[in-house]
Amino acid sequence: MAAIIIIAIVAVLVLWIINVQRNLVSKDEKCQNAMSQIGVQQNSRWDALTALAELVKSYNEHEYNTLKDVIATRKPINQNSSAADVEAQEKAMNELARQIDVVVERYPELKANENYRQAMESVNMYENQVRTARMVYNDTVTSYNRLVRQFPESFVASLLKFEKKDYLKEPEGKTDMPSMKI
Repeated sequence: MAAIIIIAIVAVLVLWIINVQRNLVSKDEKCQNAMSQIGVQQNSRWDALTALAELVKSYNEHEYNTLKDVIATRKPINQNSSAADVEAQEKAMNELARQIDVVVERYPELKANENYRQAMESVNMYENQVRTARMVYNDTVTSYNRLVRQFPESFVASLLKFEKKDYLKEPEGKTDMPSMKI
């Protein structure tokens, strides 16, 4: 009788560990998928910024070459990328966008160009999609990290080497209150 009770307890424990492992894998996969979605949105944003850089080429070759150097720093984001990789790409894209803004100020006729307006609308749309994908990623990481840190699941997570994931931080300057000067 005692042997049956021990076997039943071990069987329940093994089933529980299997269940926790499956939950951890599921949440880890969701985190990887969310990171991959950020990469997809960032690629679209890079493409729109590259199109803007090509428009600049028709106005000034030197300006275009400067923008092309920033574009060359592009590194694709995929499901295996880290939060630091995403933030580095965001920084590069923001630098490219800033430089394009400087060029547009120098060439007001560029701002009036219909292709420029369409490309800027695309950039803004993709920027919003990247922002949404970043929020989804952080929500997914919250769910995963909670499971990795909660007892008794944390015991199984450490045993199976599931580690806490980093959150994406808000890009610098995005949390500052905008100037309201008119």
